[in-house]
Amino acid sequence: MKYCKKCVYPMISVNLILDDEGICSACRLQEEFDMLTEEFWEQRRKKFIELTRWAKSKSTGNYDCVIPVSGGKDSYFQVHKVLEYGLKPLLVTYHGNNYLPEGQRNLDRMREKLNVDHIVFGPSIEILKKLNRGCFEIMGDMNWHAHAGIKTYPMHIAVKFNIPLVVWGEITWTISGMFSANDFVEYNKRTVFEHDMRGFTTKDMLERIKGLTHKDLVWLTMPSDKEFEETQTKGIYVGNFFKWDPNIHAQEMKKNYGFEFASQPFARTYRTMSNLDDMHENGIHDYLKYIKFGYGRATDHASKDIRSGYLTREEGLEMVRKYDHIRPQDDLNRWLKYVRMTEEQFDHIADSFRDHRVWWVKDGKWWKNNLWGDCSAYEDVKLEKDKISKYIRQ
Repeated sequence: MKYCKKCVYPMISVNLILDDEGICSACRLQEEFDMLTEEFWEQRRKKFIELTRWAKSKSTGNYDCVIPVSGGKDSYFQVHKVLEYGLKPLLVTYHGNNYLPEGQRNLDRMREKLNVDHIVFGPSIEILKKLNRGCFEIMGDMNWHAHAGIKTYPMHIAVKFNIPLVVWGEITWTISGMFSANDFVEYNKRTVFEHDMRGFTTKDMLERIKGLTHKDLVWLTMPSDKEFEETQTKGIYVGNFFKWDPNIHAQEMKKNYGFEFASQPFARTYRTMSNLDDMHENGIHDYLKYIKFGYGRATDHASKDIRSGYLTREEGLEMVRKYDHIRPQDDLNRWLKYVRMTEEQFDHIADSFRDHRVWWVKDGKWWKNNLWGDCSAYEDVKLEKDKISKYIRQ
C-alpha cells in the first residue's frame, strides 16, 4: 500500500490520487489554498455578502437561513460568521442520541451564547438502535443515520418554512482534494447520496432492516425536486468564502463562547476538539474504518495538521503509529450493549468488510503494510473459513 510522501494518507483513501512525485491530491489542493492571496479572500467575502443580500430579499418569514449544527467547533464558527454578516438564522440539529457530555453542553450552549433559535430533532431511541445495528451489518457503518440525517432533515425544515439559504461549514471533499478552490461546490442531492449516504437510501433500510416503516424514516428522505424549485432553497459552504482552519476556529470559539473540548483523551486520536456529538465517532466507528481500509482518525487528523503546518510528517507518523491500530474496548462494549450484539458477532461481521487490497491473512492473523515501511500482524482472523481465500497472498 502506497502512502503520500508529504502527509500520512494511504492511496486507499477514498477518492485520493497520488501524482508522479508521490504527493496526494489533498496535499496539492492545500498548496493551492496556501497560495491564495488576501485579495482573493476579499473577493470571496464580497460574494458571501451578495448571498446574504439575496437571502434577505428571498426571505418571507422569520429566518434568512438555516444552519445545520451538531454543536461542534465548526457549528459555532458557521453561526458566528452568519451573525457577523447580519442574517437571522434558524439552527437545526439532527440528534443521534450518543453525544458526549461535553458535546451536549456545547450544543445546549449555542442557543444562549449566540442568541439564536434552535430546533433539535431526534428519532426514537429504538429506531436509532435498529439503524445502528442494521447499518453496521449492511455497510460496516453504524453512524450512517447521522451522516445522512444532518444532510436531509435541515433541508426539510428549510423547505417547510420557505427559508432560502442553508449554510454548511467545511467543504468536506477537500480531504481528498476532489475540487479546486475555484469550483464553488454547493449542496446538491447527488453528493448527499454518493458521499454522505454512501449510495444507500431509505429503501435499502426498509428492505434490509426488520421492524422499520416508511413513517419511521421520513426524515431520511430528501425534499422533492419540485419543492426545491418552488422554494429556490440552496445550500452553500462557508469554507468557500473564508479561510478554514479548525484549530484556529476551536480556540476562537472556546474564547468567545465557552466551547468545551473533550475532558478525557480519546483512545484512537490525539485531537480532543472534534466529534463530540457522537461518543462512538472517534471510537468504534473509526475503528471500523481502520478495519476496512487500514487507517483511522489519527491519520485523518495528522494529515490535516501536517498540511496546515501544525505537525511535521515525522510527528504525524508517530501519531499514526500510536493510535491507528488501537481497539477501543470500552467504547465497543458500550455500543454492543446499546444494540444487543455480542463481541463475537461484531468481529465476524467487521472482518467481512476488510479490503483485500490492504489486508492479507497469514498464520491466522490479519497483516498489512505500515506507513513506516514494514508490515505487521494485528488481530486474529474471525472471518468464516470459506471467505478467507481472497485474502491469501502467494
